[in-house]
Amino acid sequence: MKCPFCENEDTKVIDSRHTEEGTAIRRRRECEKCGKRFTTYEKIEEVILVVIKKDGSREPFDRNKLLNGIIKACEKRPVSLADMEKCVDDIERGLNNMMEKEVKSTFIGELIMEKLKDLDEVAYVRFASVYRQFTDVNTFISEIEKMLGTKRGGRNA
Repeated sequence: MKCPFCENEDTKVIDSRHTEEGTAIRRRRECEKCGKRFTTYEKIEEVILVVIKKDGSREPFDRNKLLNGIIKACEKRPVSLADMEKCVDDIERGLNNMMEKEVKSTFIGELIMEKLKDLDEVAYVRFASVYRQFTDVNTFISEIEKMLGTKRGGRNA
């Protein structure tokens, strides 16, 4: 690490600590030439995830956009913000673990629906109705029957 004062390349670490969030390491360093001390931070380099939209356009993954969609689906439902944030954390972690640089928005939408199905069935149907662009009541009924069939099938299995 180059000294910011004299630009000497020989510095030594005299103290290391984790940041409060645990996402980085704070290091106190001392220049072996001028003796001045300075602080550096070491953190994991995050890969930027790009979302491929239905129309083929691309945009950076936006965690807040994901959370806002879930909040909207869970509006006036007994779902805590902490549970919604955990849902987003799980989805984001899963996407990062895939080690892909690009992911289709449809894949993310399916992940959201799977999480919402376990979190709150009404929120699931709300999200699915917008995501799958339900056009009539029969589509709603079909989705609910499918959900109930899966639920009943899971109990008897």
